[in-house]
Amino acid sequence: MTENPVILDVDERGVATITMDDPERRNALSVEMLEGLHAAFREADEREDVRAVVLRSSHERTFSSGANLAGFAAEEPLVIKHFGSERFVELFRTIYSLSKPTLCVTRGHTLAGSLGVALCCDLIVAGESASFGTPEINIGAFPFMIMAVIFRNVPRKLANELLLLGERWDAAKALDANIVNRVVADAELDALADEWAGKLASHSPVIMRLGKEAMRRQLDMPLDEALDYLRAQLSLAFSTDDIREGATAFFEKREPVWKGH
Repeated sequence: MTENPVILDVDERGVATITMDDPERRNALSVEMLEGLHAAFREADEREDVRAVVLRSSHERTFSSGANLAGFAAEEPLVIKHFGSERFVELFRTIYSLSKPTLCVTRGHTLAGSLGVALCCDLIVAGESASFGTPEINIGAFPFMIMAVIFRNVPRKLANELLLLGERWDAAKALDANIVNRVVADAELDALADEWAGKLASHSPVIMRLGKEAMRRQLDMPLDEALDYLRAQLSLAFSTDDIREGATAFFEKREPVWKGH
């Protein structure tokens, strides 16, 4: 295995790129990979110079093969396996609640647990070679851990098809099922990802943080409760310097200079 299976780089725009780099095991979600991803996302969220986060793979034909199947058959006490699955919960929660926008870039296979990791990101762009699936049912298991994020992204009947049949979907079907936002030729994927990452990083960090929190929290609220909450968030946004700077820059026909507060 690669000594450090996760690489974190930050460019001058404030885009943090988190790269899964364990090609020999097709970026299987081993203990080291899960802990590395969790640490990288936490670091990106805490760094003031980071404004957007991109998740990708160094493997040309595989985003990630999912959980390490050897652990399914391992002769370990049940309690050890139970506590081990907590790493997935921690990673999903961390990505899903990140205060900065996240973009997943995938080509090749995105399978099992790695589909859950991808769906926790705000946006997903895929190359035409990408395929998606939850094959757990085919080996006598079930995609329990990623079911929560699948049903929050994919229409119910399509989610049922994905979970129960264990088939792989190509990028076009994944687009129709709301798994991905955009599909382009593999040769165009990096350019699209760079463009979207730049746009995400160019926005006000404080407004982005308020907006992302609101997106997450209002999702399961009743309508009246959601409207009251969102009205309060709008009033909070009105108190920021950045919202005034954005309006001023628009009327002065110039690029805004964000203060981050």
